[in-house]
Amino acid sequence: MWQQGKTIEIEITDVSNSGDGVGHFEGRAVFVPQTVTGDRAIARLVRVKPKYAYGQLLNLLNPSPHRIRPRCIVADKCGGCQWQHISDEYQQHLKQQQIIQAIERIGGFASPPVVPLLFATDALHYRNKATYPLDRNAQGNVRAGYYRQGTHQIVNLNQCPVQDERLNPLLAEIKQDIQDRGWSIYNEKTHQGKLRHLSLRIGRRTGEMLLTLVSANPSLSQVETQAEEWMQRYPLLVGVALNCNPGKTNTIFGEQTRCIAGQTYLSEHFGGLEFHLRPETFFQINTEIAEGLLAAIQERLELQGNETVLDAYCGIGTFSLPLAKQVREVIGIEVQESAVEQARENAKINAIANATFHAGTVKDKISHLETRPNIVLLDPPRKGCDRAVIETLLEMHPRQIAYISCKPATLARDLKLLCQTGKYQLTHIQPADFFPQTAHVECVAFLQSI
Repeated sequence: MWQQGKTIEIEITDVSNSGDGVGHFEGRAVFVPQTVTGDRAIARLVRVKPKYAYGQLLNLLNPSPHRIRPRCIVADKCGGCQWQHISDEYQQHLKQQQIIQAIERIGGFASPPVVPLLFATDALHYRNKATYPLDRNAQGNVRAGYYRQGTHQIVNLNQCPVQDERLNPLLAEIKQDIQDRGWSIYNEKTHQGKLRHLSLRIGRRTGEMLLTLVSANPSLSQVETQAEEWMQRYPLLVGVALNCNPGKTNTIFGEQTRCIAGQTYLSEHFGGLEFHLRPETFFQINTEIAEGLLAAIQERLELQGNETVLDAYCGIGTFSLPLAKQVREVIGIEVQESAVEQARENAKINAIANATFHAGTVKDKISHLETRPNIVLLDPPRKGCDRAVIETLLEMHPRQIAYISCKPATLARDLKLLCQTGKYQLTHIQPADFFPQTAHVECVAFLQSI
């Protein structure tokens, strides 16, 4: 019988794009988190729809050969990772297949040119930034950690195996300092209290660390004294910042950040350049894989030095600025003005004079460029490119397009729109595993003008 609360025996035959194991019961799909292809399990139906249901894993009858022991003691509770129970090799296989299937089914490409996944030898310790929500438990003790999957209940952490190991000592100690200072913790239901998040960032190449407290109120008693103590305690810490976010929102950072001690940025080396990263700066979370993706772009574009490159959705110039060293001119477009400011700052730091950055939407700016680009680099958000952007690109008809994507489904949709006119051929897709232990996968697709 198909009803909520029923206990069933199920064989997991696949893994969904969202990361859950998938099996079938009475001819309908059942999604079961914390399972993997090959598991035979007992599960309880916890949410039932007419054509599918979600189940809760109760017991493993026969574990899959792809199953391993998680490297974290709270992996089955914490929502930060989904796949610590899956071997690294099978995770890589699933991500490769996720891209191939999306390009085939949604994009309509037969035998898409997907090359082997780019991955790191160490699938742990890769995150260069971690931002933890804060709360207090029933005893009044400060907790920091990721939310339990599907909830806003914090799973308390003292270390995290996927973040850079050099950040681990700070987590437990800073929680205790917040406790000892008696700073109030923000309650998202009542909107009372101050501290909302603790953010830790590190330069993988430089080792420089940045600590940021996010507070609903800019006033924290003796915060300057505590910040100086942290600067003395942690030799790699170059700055302590306080970000103010008074909004009743799920957005982590507010608009105002002030320096409490040291400086409000760290230095990082990337693509042969130096970048300054602030607390709220978007920068790829996996430095090594991002550099691998940059190298793939540089290799596939076969740059000769006379090109004009448009970097749409350019951010702080993460890819624009390394490419500027190899081409005649780079033009960047980015909707966030603060990111444009940082891109210009990073260009100045590296004495790059052939890169210009413009604030605004790609949709509005791309059709008013004074210079026609030979190459376009796209790196849109998960929703993909606006249809107007696709239409402008087809009209502009650059020689090459490199499309970086964090969602295979929207990439496939946009590739179909670009190629169905006969103006472009899809030549390569390079997948990249930016987020080991999760279902997320990124890639860059290369289009050549016909």
